[in-house]
Amino acid sequence: MGIMSRRVLPACSSLCYFCPSLRARSRQPVKRYKKIISEIYQLPADGEPNDRRIGKLCDYVSRNPTRIPKITEYLEQRCYKELRHDNFTLAKVVPCIYRKLLRSCKEHTPLLATSTLCIVRTLLDQKSSDDLQILGCLLLVDFLDGQVDSTHMFSLEGMIPKLCKIAQELREDDKGIRLRSAALQALASMVEYMGDHSHISMELDEVVSVIISCYEANQTLSIKEVVRFQDDDDLTMLAVSGQNNAKVAADTMAASENPAHWARVCLRNMANIAKEATTVRRILDPLFRLFDSHNYWSPESGVSLSVLQEMQTLMDKSGQNGHLLLSFTIKHIDHKSVAKMPAKQISIVKVASHLAKQAKSHASVTIASAISDLVKHLRKCMYRAVEASNAQADIDKWNSELYVALEECLVQLTEKVGDVGPILDMVSVMLENLSYTANIARTTMSSVYRTAQIAAYVYKSSYNQKAFPEALYHQLLLAMMHPDNKTRIGSHRVLSTIVAPSLLCPWSAIGFPVPMKVNGSQSVLLLALSAFSSETIMDELQSKSRIKESLQENEKPEAVVSAENGYAHTEPNTRQSSGNPYFNDRLSTFKDNSKLMKLNNGQLVLLLSSIWSQASLEDNSPSNFEAMGHTYNVALLCSKAKTSSHVALVRCFQLAFSLRRLSLNQECCATISEKVFVYNGISNAYFFSKSC
Repeated sequence: MGIMSRRVLPACSSLCYFCPSLRARSRQPVKRYKKIISEIYQLPADGEPNDRRIGKLCDYVSRNPTRIPKITEYLEQRCYKELRHDNFTLAKVVPCIYRKLLRSCKEHTPLLATSTLCIVRTLLDQKSSDDLQILGCLLLVDFLDGQVDSTHMFSLEGMIPKLCKIAQELREDDKGIRLRSAALQALASMVEYMGDHSHISMELDEVVSVIISCYEANQTLSIKEVVRFQDDDDLTMLAVSGQNNAKVAADTMAASENPAHWARVCLRNMANIAKEATTVRRILDPLFRLFDSHNYWSPESGVSLSVLQEMQTLMDKSGQNGHLLLSFTIKHIDHKSVAKMPAKQISIVKVASHLAKQAKSHASVTIASAISDLVKHLRKCMYRAVEASNAQADIDKWNSELYVALEECLVQLTEKVGDVGPILDMVSVMLENLSYTANIARTTMSSVYRTAQIAAYVYKSSYNQKAFPEALYHQLLLAMMHPDNKTRIGSHRVLSTIVAPSLLCPWSAIGFPVPMKVNGSQSVLLLALSAFSSETIMDELQSKSRIKESLQENEKPEAVVSAENGYAHTEPNTRQSSGNPYFNDRLSTFKDNSKLMKLNNGQLVLLLSSIWSQASLEDNSPSNFEAMGHTYNVALLCSKAKTSSHVALVRCFQLAFSLRRLSLNQECCATISEKVFVYNGISNAYFFSKSC
């Protein structure tokens, strides 16, 4: 009768409504899914369901999508029944069916979603059966692979604590390792799925804890050996997470059962989420909290360095800004959890130095900000050395070691900028609000001076035809009139170092910026905090880089400690005598290597006017006149390059003779230092005129 109603008499279904065989229901296919499912449950001897029969059910579902709710309800009830009777072998049939359905009927995934999530939750709760929990994790991976929107985001997020708990079970048996691997694989899929839909889980701290606990720094299995990012022909595809498939070599398939491998895959997916400053900060915060609480920063553990280096490499490969990771690592030195732990701060700085070595060379605002943070920490180290006159020996030791680590990191970052311009702009910003408090001003100027030295030695080969920044020049002129005389010395030294880094310096003492009291045994502190033994430090830091070659051309004064007053002094170089020989040495060095930053006529005139104003200050010390004399010599050398105009050169001679007239007036010029400064300026101008 069914055939008659469909082909011969289609109107019978409406006319003969009292005939059961002519109802519209008879037009639907015969109910066969229960029979197919019963055939699937006829397991062979090995206990695994027949894949061909499951495929037959998938074909039935694809042809009859309206029956999916009844099929899923029937499968759920059958699964719960087997679990109640502890028939785990038969219970495994249902997740196998669901996995096949999700892969072959992706267009019907929304109809299967709710039932699939219920089955996954049930399987993850089966603590008495590792196989069922493994199937639950793998079923979740397949489910996430077919998701195209965030409809089930919060339902999925509720499963993260269960997955983390499973992944934290430290068992050495084979099933335990497979279970942890499956849980980490599901977490990797979950992290990428949430990242694809711009969602970061509130349970990220737990995920990070699981990843780091499974991450072994000295693991022989490396992500570089297992996870391949290239499109090699001899690689087979292995579903890793979501829409992102890791390509794993056929001979390394055993790695898929290694928890460390999936921890690295999960770490890779986290790195892919960090695409801009906010998400990078959100990803790194739980990492840093874990490193702080478990002492993972220490070089002995190596966990933090390995994790951050891998994240940096992955971020760079994906075209993201790896400099953000480096910048946030440096900013973490100020975090309240490590602010009073110098040992951890030193470890963090060392990790940042290693990250800086492998960072891409690119001038960015992020790198400039990181350099600014390092300079501020240098200033804090110097300030602590000044204030803690009666500090304990171990505090001084930590302070000095922190300084050395900061300086090494500063050198590494400076090389990555690619140009001295952004560094000088950062220095000018630091000098904008120079304090009038003596110690703060001195330490600020000292840190700026140290930064200028490093930047000048790194980039002096590119100095030719580069103009001195106006903003920095303005700030240095203001600093030259600072109420503190040692700060004024520092401003001269910063200017001379930037304009002429290749020239010999006449500094005869290291009273600037900080006269630090040190003990004879604290040679590390003396070496670290003396900005006047900087060449030696830089040789040690960059023995295998181009900085060493440039520093070998400069003098290396030896720092000694006076037994009488406990202050640090530097023995002057025998070549740096006052008067004509000193200027001749300087001029010969200039002829050999004319790497000077350009000063225009207006800048030179302002500089000479500033020297004239400084010469009349009452608190000038011999070091002040020495600094002014050196700056005057630099101005002379810069004026020589002005072939188109001799205004600056004329002003140099005018200043020299004006100072001579001032020195002849005993009321205005009473000290020997002032007279020596005046006569040096006149003699240098005279010999300079002969050399022109």
